[in-house]
Amino acid sequence: MFTGIIEEIGIVKTVKLGTGSSYITVMAKKVPEDMKVGDSINTNGVCLTVTSFGNDHFTLDVMPETIRRTNLSALKIGSTVNLERALRLMDRLGGHIVSGHIDGTGKIDRRWEEENAVWFNILADAKLLRYIVEKGSVALDGISLTVASVDLYSFRVSIIPHTKDVTSLMDKKSGEVLNIECDIMAKYIEKLNFPGSNKSTIDMDFLAKNNFL
Repeated sequence: MFTGIIEEIGIVKTVKLGTGSSYITVMAKKVPEDMKVGDSINTNGVCLTVTSFGNDHFTLDVMPETIRRTNLSALKIGSTVNLERALRLMDRLGGHIVSGHIDGTGKIDRRWEEENAVWFNILADAKLLRYIVEKGSVALDGISLTVASVDLYSFRVSIIPHTKDVTSLMDKKSGEVLNIECDIMAKYIEKLNFPGSNKSTIDMDFLAKNNFL
């Protein structure tokens, strides 16, 4: 489990992304400090397993399913990636509960500045937007963010100066794809209330009546 609080921006040193076995090697300074083979590293929002490492780098396996579901297929040598080590029980939960299991991807529709903040409008499929609520939590490329608003086709987030400085989000331009992990609570609530069904009647009134808002 992770929190969506990015520890470091890594740089891709080696990338081999194919239809079969794939891997990436990432250069970093902080994250490898207490690393072990088998550790889970949240890489652009994707929970990946360390297969080897050195003082300033580590290698991660990438499954075909991960390539299909995420934006990792677009990585190349020199790409930047957001990194976070797994949550320890004694750590503060500064963001929200993030599993590193990507639900899908969204595309940056536009971005603009408002004083010290930067806004992003993200286009996403309805199957993802059903789990995204205003003032709820969402992870974009592994970054824990608060949803400012949501409509039938997109949602908006506002980026504070600290997030601009310590993540790769400001490198992203309109048209680029971001990994999306919806709040896991929404998915479990739907499953428990509507087992075996792909249709949900959960809306803001339902959540309010059941003390989720």
